[in-house]
Amino acid sequence: MIDNFIEEMPFFTNEQRNLAARVADFAVHQVEARSDEEGADLDGQFRALFSLLADAGLFRYAVASGGTKLDVRSLCLIREALSYSSSLADLAFVMQGLGTYAISRAATEHVREFWLERAATGRAIAAFALTEPEAGSDVAAIKTTARRDGDWYVIEGSKRFISNAGLADFYTLFARTGEREDGRPLLSAFVVSARMKGCTVTKRTEMIAPHPVGEIEFRGCRVPAEDRIGEEGDGFRLAMQTMDAFRASVGAAACGMARRALDEALKYATSRKQFGKLLAEHQLIQEKLADMATELDAARLLVYRAAYLKDAGLERVTREASEAKLFATEAASRIIDQALQIHGGAGLVRGHIVERLYRDIRALRIYEGTSEIQKLIIAGQLLKE
Repeated sequence: MIDNFIEEMPFFTNEQRNLAARVADFAVHQVEARSDEEGADLDGQFRALFSLLADAGLFRYAVASGGTKLDVRSLCLIREALSYSSSLADLAFVMQGLGTYAISRAATEHVREFWLERAATGRAIAAFALTEPEAGSDVAAIKTTARRDGDWYVIEGSKRFISNAGLADFYTLFARTGEREDGRPLLSAFVVSARMKGCTVTKRTEMIAPHPVGEIEFRGCRVPAEDRIGEEGDGFRLAMQTMDAFRASVGAAACGMARRALDEALKYATSRKQFGKLLAEHQLIQEKLADMATELDAARLLVYRAAYLKDAGLERVTREASEAKLFATEAASRIIDQALQIHGGAGLVRGHIVERLYRDIRALRIYEGTSEIQKLIIAGQLLKE
């Protein structure tokens, strides 16, 4: 069933509305039944969800393969529907896009054909290797190097907080290949197969919510020069283009979690009695529900404005995407917090839906640029206008 927002807003085509309904039904009836099981094997759970997504043909909406342009509205609709039921399924979906976007933009034709088709059909798991122990938001601090050696690049360094580390079949890796005249690093991008000698997952990191994350070391890892993505020095631009394309979709994932929290709060408030009447009949609860619904609508409007503008042909939607990511993730955190408050002690029980959402939402205010970084980006864009 299509929710009223998607039905009423003019952002969407009928095809996108039908996609949203199909994915929502798929998420509730298939994904949710196999996700977020307490104590379950994380890798096995991830692979099961990954296979479900591949069988449903959803990765083609995350991977810009075959010369197709990324449909950002469809990307956001799918992320919102998946995160409503499972943040792990949402991660499995979006990483196929994050790990392949630079390849679709700038890799040589045979490299594009090889990896993009495998990622789009679910025959290969993708990852995006940018963050390092000393380089998070400050991409210029990257220390991993790629030294040219004839027809090869020799990669040395380490990456941290890499989603899908240990599960991925290939990584889109960013490394220093020199230095600019102003002293800043010359960053380049590479496709690195997980089977390459010298590429080792050294640690799996346990996070606040189930999430396959780890650290990778590159020691004398020899990568064919033809697997460089674009020219030397294109790495920073490609990384920023990836963020620009996918940042609004982080807000969409937050909206999915917030929408689930609001639904759970409404269900609980209209069935639980306190002081002789339903929670929903208490004015303070009504105030919370009103604030939650208003913030959710505002967040979705910002998300789908950014997605629509990107699909309409704007090359850069930096400010719009940052506003969407900032507001939606912060608003979702507030909405989920209020949903837990409405549930009272029941919401604190490990494994409860709102307890899971409370843990799941926290990372979204950090990855793909913290809320603080989004504010700097938005202010920077304002000052340019």
